[in-house]
Amino acid sequence: MIHDASLDELLQKVWDGGRIDAAEALRLYALPLEELGALADRRRQLHRAAAHGGRGNDIVTYIVDRNVNYTNVCNVYCKFCAFYRTERDADSYVITHEEMDRKIEETIALGGNQILMQGGHHPKLTKQWYLDLLSHIRDKFPGFNVHGFSPSELVAFAEFFNEPVEQILKDFVAAGLGSVPGGGGEILVDRVRNRIAPLKADTAQWMGVMDAAHRLGLASSITMMFGHVETVAERIEHLEVVRTQQDKSLARLPIADCRLPIEKAVAYAHAMETGALSGGAFTAFICWTFQPENAVLKTPTVGAHEYLRTQALSRIYLDNLPSVQSSWVTQGQEIGQLALRYGANDLGSIMIEENVVSAAGTTFRMGVADMQRLITDLGLEPRQRNNWYRLVK
Repeated sequence: MIHDASLDELLQKVWDGGRIDAAEALRLYALPLEELGALADRRRQLHRAAAHGGRGNDIVTYIVDRNVNYTNVCNVYCKFCAFYRTERDADSYVITHEEMDRKIEETIALGGNQILMQGGHHPKLTKQWYLDLLSHIRDKFPGFNVHGFSPSELVAFAEFFNEPVEQILKDFVAAGLGSVPGGGGEILVDRVRNRIAPLKADTAQWMGVMDAAHRLGLASSITMMFGHVETVAERIEHLEVVRTQQDKSLARLPIADCRLPIEKAVAYAHAMETGALSGGAFTAFICWTFQPENAVLKTPTVGAHEYLRTQALSRIYLDNLPSVQSSWVTQGQEIGQLALRYGANDLGSIMIEENVVSAAGTTFRMGVADMQRLITDLGLEPRQRNNWYRLVK
């Protein structure tokens, strides 16, 4: 076997926390899965060493929240989505305040501290409808976070309301919006978006919403749904789009100027954990595989091996993001647990309610006791967090 000194140099750079480029990412992607996983776990350790009072390497976090889909009416008809309905469908709906109250009360009773609120692009709901819903939640449940409205929804709102996204965000925040989820990212490459969701926000529009949210001081997550029509190179292109925006967002924040992007991410995470900041950049990355069972898009998806490989590479490439969530909702408990050795430091939500993935034919459920068991079985400490990765209880 011919020794490859350049590969040794690349592996050492990853181990030391250095930034890789797209060509290097492709080389890493071809490594044996266990080797790539070990590098991703090393990156997790570099990111988490300073977290939670220096105990970050020993802690895996989770959140208790509820995924509330306020409407299933949508006019973009994404080929990968089995959840959407038209207004004419008998099972279409728009949530009432009373139904929202019931869902939040159940969430609080289970120890929850937020809802993840997303929905279809309903062309007939007015801006005032959203403001009334947000202010109703804020007034009835003070201190309860609304993690709401994906960039694709906000781009649609800008069209429906004939207002700039930034003004909509300002008004939503004033009414009670606390943070912005990263749903609807799919693959942030327009060739792919034009194939699977041609009526949805393009890459520039989608990331423009996140830039506006960060400028307003909001925290947001970021996602990737893969395993359909994209190439591996396009997955890496997606990661590059995310990393570039995170560099831009972090540069605006009053945190330490560090030598490595990892150190900048650690400084941002620390500012969030201590309450010095309430946002301004991405807090976490979550990737999951396309679930094809009931979707219009008919293409073979990928399995657990590819999921772990992609998550591991994402942890290495996204050196400036503090956290990576395991996607047990699509992969199941066992792979969700294994993902904690492939770069993830967070199990995400117990998902009191989940409708979109289950509509596509995949239904996994997990309670707090299940999450705690999966974490402790790895010799790690489970801790509940809030949306800003501050430990609770």
